[in-house]
Amino acid sequence: MIAAGQPSIDELYDGVRAGNRAMIGRAITLVESRNARHQEKAQALLARLLPHAGAAQRVGISGVPGVGKSTFIESLGCWLLGEGHKVAVLAVDPSSGRTGGSILGDKTRMERLSADERAFIRPSPSSGVLGGVARATRETMVIVEAAGFDVVLVETVGTGQSETMVADMVDFFLVLMLPGAGDELQGIKKGILELADMVAVNKADIFEKKLTQAVREYKSALHILTDASPSWHPPVVTCAGLTGDGVPALWAQVEKHRRIMAASGERAERRENQRLMWLKAQIRDRLLDDFFASDNVAAALADIEDAVRSGRMTVSAGVRDLLARYHS
Repeated sequence: MIAAGQPSIDELYDGVRAGNRAMIGRAITLVESRNARHQEKAQALLARLLPHAGAAQRVGISGVPGVGKSTFIESLGCWLLGEGHKVAVLAVDPSSGRTGGSILGDKTRMERLSADERAFIRPSPSSGVLGGVARATRETMVIVEAAGFDVVLVETVGTGQSETMVADMVDFFLVLMLPGAGDELQGIKKGILELADMVAVNKADIFEKKLTQAVREYKSALHILTDASPSWHPPVVTCAGLTGDGVPALWAQVEKHRRIMAASGERAERRENQRLMWLKAQIRDRLLDDFFASDNVAAALADIEDAVRSGRMTVSAGVRDLLARYHS
């Protein structure tokens, strides 16, 4: 909800560019609003901010439930702050509308990081709609980059479509895993490993005896898959989110990937392709919204759904009927 007396576009622009955390928050809230007037204002603001965005390193972070993403992100974020970076953490949790909360909760799981003025943490909107969360996250990325944050970490819930969605908006996709790979690999979707630019075996301090086997098995799994880039084969590293062990070496791999991809032109190409995919995704989302908002469609939808459900009408016939009504 946007409060009355909200700041003007000029005030929001100046506040974001100055790194004012309150104004950054107001700008993101504006972007997240589904109100048509707010969206018009948000797009005007984003158009002004866009030339100042794009320089950050964007890293997606995923992993199986219980892998320790939040603890790891806090250790990584705090280390990056110590190295002179400004860090923004964004969450993608399309399930939040059903569960009533987001991955990051009330930031209580990242107390040290959220308390630092050089860091900014933002949970995803709790709309529960994948497309809406995607739009908000991408546009939030523009805001935090224009505000001077040079590292953007995007945390995803670790299941379903959100992985692909995040991989399509970042430069580097990191998958956190636990030791005990033999059992775990049985339950891991092949798709998430195909997206990985690096696999990090977390909680190395707790499962020390299982590390060697885990690394070996994850490497074997990655060798079976076709690399997304001819210039990069995803490495497997170990880390301990609780202690921070392995974090500097892990980030060195992220920077190495950035250098290689920039030199080959693949980094720029990846971002160009992401923008085109986003354009097409937005067209699909807007058309779908427009379709269901149609009075003609709404008037017939319940009857056609009932006919399809009972087997009196085929799905294809139902689709043709509804589309004909939409276009009439």
